[in-house]
Amino acid sequence: MSLLRWLAAPLSPLYGVVVRARNRAFDAHPERAAKVEVPVISIGNLSTGGTGKTPLTLWLAEALQASGWPNAVVSRGYGGKRAFDVMNVGPESIATEVGDEPLLMARRLGPGRVVVARKRAVGALRALDLNPPPKALLLDDAFQHRALHRDLDLLVLDGVRRWGNGRLLPLGDLREPQDCAKRAHALVVTRGNRAPKDEIEAWWKLHGSGGPIFYVDFAIGALRCFNAPERLDLPASGLGHFYAFCGLGHPESFFADLVVAGVSWSGTKAFRDHHAISPRELWLIQSEAVKAEASGLVCTEKDAVKLGDEHRAMLQIPLWIAEQKVRGAESLLTWILERLKELSPGG
Repeated sequence: MSLLRWLAAPLSPLYGVVVRARNRAFDAHPERAAKVEVPVISIGNLSTGGTGKTPLTLWLAEALQASGWPNAVVSRGYGGKRAFDVMNVGPESIATEVGDEPLLMARRLGPGRVVVARKRAVGALRALDLNPPPKALLLDDAFQHRALHRDLDLLVLDGVRRWGNGRLLPLGDLREPQDCAKRAHALVVTRGNRAPKDEIEAWWKLHGSGGPIFYVDFAIGALRCFNAPERLDLPASGLGHFYAFCGLGHPESFFADLVVAGVSWSGTKAFRDHHAISPRELWLIQSEAVKAEASGLVCTEKDAVKLGDEHRAMLQIPLWIAEQKVRGAESLLTWILERLKELSPGG
């Protein structure tokens, strides 16, 4: 644990008092939460970053669309300049303006599907004006955002890291006390194939709502080349060793996912979450990769949306983008579709 966290340790009890007081206020006055005319699904977590909320939100947006539920995603746009109250995000948007995760989702989902707003209630109203109008809204990273009513609250838990040291910020990674999990209608455990299920189920029984638990997995299914028109489906033979880099909340998860996918690396570089890698930083990474005799670089899709022509121009070795997929989530989708049917007019 860093020295800075230990120095800030006395603030953790105060932080807990503030969070509990805020939650009690919303519990006592549920009418304070704005409502919209379509079902709202929140995807969030108790801890800071790295649980897989964005890949899960993307998967759900695509799966619901394919199942006859047109939808839009509303995000806070963390990491963007946010010199606006509300903005539609398109594939042509800029990460520094709207945030890397909303831009990643917009490029996958297409135009008219993602809205960023400082106030999600305002963003939700904007989303309802999209064409075609959505039949459901997804809130990315919104478990703590209680000013907008949600009909389904999905709590995401990393099956490997789980609740960390169990302490609140700034001494730990928890944004809220663990018993706040009782607000969630369901628990979604990511990297479920490596999760200690007995331990998680005991934790959910103690702190949760009694709703269902779903175990899903992330898998890197392909590598897409950033500076050449090439794509490799995984697993593949003869790949050689790569130099991996990323700017994530928990970069070790990405490095481990590469190994699971059969992509070996000879070196790694981690930046803080949402970091926009400059051309000079990429040049230095490339130099380290050459020293490590790597056959190429590899990064996440979230990192790639912040790279432009100036990055592409200085690359002398291939840069591959790891395409992440969600697997084993069919039962979660079935459960959500059943809940949406109950929420729709006529049941």
